[in-house]
Amino acid sequence: MWALLKIEVFKIFKKPRTYISFAAIAAMVAIVQVALKADGVSYLEFLMGSLKDSIDIPYQIVLNGYLVCFIILNLLLIHVPLLVALVAGDAVAGEANMGTLRLLLTRPVSRTRFMLTKFTACVIYTILLLVWMALLSLLLSIFLFGTNDMVITRNDVVEQIQRSDVLWRYIAAFAYAAVALTTVAALAFLLSVFADNSIGPIVSTISIVIVFTILSEMQIPIYDTTVKPWLFTSHMLAWKGFFYSKSDAEGQAIRGSIENLPAIMRSLGILLGYITLFVGSAVVIFKKKDILS
Repeated sequence: MWALLKIEVFKIFKKPRTYISFAAIAAMVAIVQVALKADGVSYLEFLMGSLKDSIDIPYQIVLNGYLVCFIILNLLLIHVPLLVALVAGDAVAGEANMGTLRLLLTRPVSRTRFMLTKFTACVIYTILLLVWMALLSLLLSIFLFGTNDMVITRNDVVEQIQRSDVLWRYIAAFAYAAVALTTVAALAFLLSVFADNSIGPIVSTISIVIVFTILSEMQIPIYDTTVKPWLFTSHMLAWKGFFYSKSDAEGQAIRGSIENLPAIMRSLGILLGYITLFVGSAVVIFKKKDILS
């Protein structure tokens, strides 16, 4: 299976369009970093809202690499699923489009192993894409803006996290984001089984993510208690929870604490459930599918 996996990963990175995603992330991160480097104080004033009138905020200290990375993730992570779909949606449909799918299945490899290897290659691509984003958004931001305590606002309340208590939160957040993006990859992978051209699965995945995201953001009571809790898009941004700390009696953030860890773990469980459902369905359907191309 290792030899087959290496071949699948090679096939992904042999295609020029694979590198479009890496270039797009580099361009988007650079745009945000340049903008914040040029006039980040104005953006922070807008971000702080009415809080700037009640407390004295040292913007030059607050605007450090940790906060810049947090801003980048808030702005860009919503778009990364679209880049993941470009590869995952092509996993099976691309082979059918090129007429190589039937030839591949003549090898002494079961269809289940074939599909799991394909999906594993998609996961590797997704993780590498996220690592690339982490290097640019976190390490490059630290290099450009330095480090200090991380200050974030939530519900008109300012929370300050000590500098030494930040890095592990980003590691946890990126690990969670990897699971969230893998969910999108699993959806695109499932849709790829039904098509003979990669355009359909890619567009369908993007459409589903957009519609589900709109439903997740709508403040309608009937959706809040019925539909929204079970949409995978409702749980993709739960990585933010790693930056919300518990507070002591004096209102200071408790080092190493997470305000609502059970909710994060519940969201993680739902995403893992979706991955299992999507990939399992893809394998079952593909095993029963007549390969005509």
